[in-house]
Amino acid sequence: MENGYAKYRVAVIGSGNWGSVASRLIASNTAKLPSFYDEVRMWVFEEMLPTGKKLSESINQENENCKYLPGIKLGSNVIADPDLESAVKDANMLVFVTPHQFVEGICKKLVGKLRPGAEAISLIKGMEIAVEKFSEATIGYRKDKEAATRWAKLFTTPYFLVSVVEDIEGVELCGTLKNVVAIAAGLVDGLDMGNNTKAAIMRIGLREMRAFSKLLFPSVRDNTFFESCGVADLITTCLGGRNRRVAEAFARNGGKRSFDELEAEMLHGQKLQGVSTAREVYEVLTYRGWQELFPLLSTVHEICIGQLPPTSIVEYSEHTPNLSIIGDPHSDSQAQYCQWNQKLEDLDDELRGLILVVVWLLGGRVLDLGGYCGCINFTD
Repeated sequence: MENGYAKYRVAVIGSGNWGSVASRLIASNTAKLPSFYDEVRMWVFEEMLPTGKKLSESINQENENCKYLPGIKLGSNVIADPDLESAVKDANMLVFVTPHQFVEGICKKLVGKLRPGAEAISLIKGMEIAVEKFSEATIGYRKDKEAATRWAKLFTTPYFLVSVVEDIEGVELCGTLKNVVAIAAGLVDGLDMGNNTKAAIMRIGLREMRAFSKLLFPSVRDNTFFESCGVADLITTCLGGRNRRVAEAFARNGGKRSFDELEAEMLHGQKLQGVSTAREVYEVLTYRGWQELFPLLSTVHEICIGQLPPTSIVEYSEHTPNLSIIGDPHSDSQAQYCQWNQKLEDLDDELRGLILVVVWLLGGRVLDLGGYCGCINFTD
C-alpha cells in the first residue's frame, strides 16, 4: 500500500526476444501508472557473449539486449537479474515469457519463494510490438475480471490493444495449437504447393484446434477463436512465424535434416514451439484414442519424427475425421468432461488448485489456473 492505494511490482521471467519486448512495453507503462512501481526486474538465463561479457551485465550497461533484441532500448527502469529468486522477490505480478518446455523447471524453483497472493500471466511471442507497429493481444481469465483488467492496463499502449475474454483454456490452447498448424503450413510452403493448399491446411487446422479444445474443455467458447488469439494469430504465425520458416526448410530438404539441426542453424538460440507441442498433443491423442479425429495434428507429429515424409501433410486429407462427437452433449466423452469440469467448478479455489496440481504431477496437462492466474496470447 502507498498513500492508501495498492501498488503492484512486476517481474518478467525470461529475457529472449519476446521477453525483452515484453519488459520494454511493461516498463513504459509502470513508469507512468501510479498503481505500479517503476522498476521491472527481468530474469536472465545467463549466457556469455562473444565479447566475454555476461548477458545480464551487457543488458544493464547498455540498456539493450544485444543478442536477442539488438538496437532497441529497453528503458532505464528495466533491470536484468540472473538470479531467479532475486528477480521475483517482492513481486506480486509475474510475467512468464519462456518457451513452454522450460516453465515446469522454473516453477519448481519458485515454490515457496513468492509473495502470498502473487498473480501470474504467461505470454506468447510478438515482435512487431518492439518497433511499435500496431498489434493486438487477448487475455484469458476466469471469474476475476478486475485482475484481468489490471493486466490489460499494464500492457495496453496506443499501438498495442489488449482485450480480455473469460475463457482461459480457449486462449491458452489457441496460443499452443497454432504453432502445430504453422508447422503444417511451412511444410506446404517447402513443397511449393501454393496458396490454395496452404489456405486449406490453415482452415482444417483451425477446425481441429477448435474441436480439440472443446473436447478437452467443453467450457471453451467459439467466439474465442475469432479473437486476436485465434484466427488472427493463426494466420500471422502460418505466414511468417519461426515454426513455418523452419518447417519450410525441413520440407525443402526432404525431411533429411532434423528439426533440431535446423533450429540450431536458423534460430540462433531461439526455440521452436510447434515440434514439442505436436509431440505433447500426439501423446494426448494416443492416450485418448483420438488420432483419427485429428488427422492434421497427428500427421504433423509423425512427419516431425520422420515416421512420415513431408508430402504426407496433404495425403492425410483422404481420411475424413468424424467430429460429430464435438458439441454433442449426449456423447460419452463429452459427458465425461462436462461432469469433470462441473465438479471442479463446484469446489473452492484452494481445493480445486490442489486437485489440479495432483493431476499435473501424475502427468496430466493442467490449464485450469483458477481466478488468480491468466494467460495472454499475442498476435505475432
